[in-house]
Amino acid sequence: MALRFAILTALAERESSGFDLAKRFDRLYGYFWSASHQQIYRELDRLQSTGLIAEAPQPERPERGQPKRFTITESGTTALRVWTGEIDEPTHPRESLIVKTRAAASVGDLDGLRAVIEHHLAVHAGDLADHTEREARDFSSVDTDADALRHLVLKAGIAMEQLWVDWCRGALDTLDTIQARKAAEPTP
Repeated sequence: MALRFAILTALAERESSGFDLAKRFDRLYGYFWSASHQQIYRELDRLQSTGLIAEAPQPERPERGQPKRFTITESGTTALRVWTGEIDEPTHPRESLIVKTRAAASVGDLDGLRAVIEHHLAVHAGDLADHTEREARDFSSVDTDADALRHLVLKAGIAMEQLWVDWCRGALDTLDTIQARKAAEPTP
């Protein structure tokens, strides 16, 4: 997924300043896509120069120092509709934890791996709790088609975090089993 379409989607939902987009981005897409503030601002410039977004009209008396707000244009909406219907191939996630686990198998550093897995477990458990809380708060009733689709996105985020929590717990159990077996082996 290109960052441009994530930004177009956010602006299709409501006009925003670059700062507001950067704040909303993690909440909207954090479980699938990450972008720095600099990446978002660069992409806003590109989108504006290509006519896919425009500066939103300012109030008659804008407050001093009020940031520019952006809105999606008709061309941007058309581009987003076209992109939404394009068939693409699923992308495979890149996860360093999986490579580190394989590396630990090669070099035998179970203690170092344990600390990494414990850290990932804490992060994923925290994200799972946040997503579950957001689901209870924002989707206790789903009244519109748009809300039903947004809820599906959040459910995917919840499922991914639950998968990582379960995997990390299973990995720690596996490390415990390996260490217990090694401790039980007779010393030469």
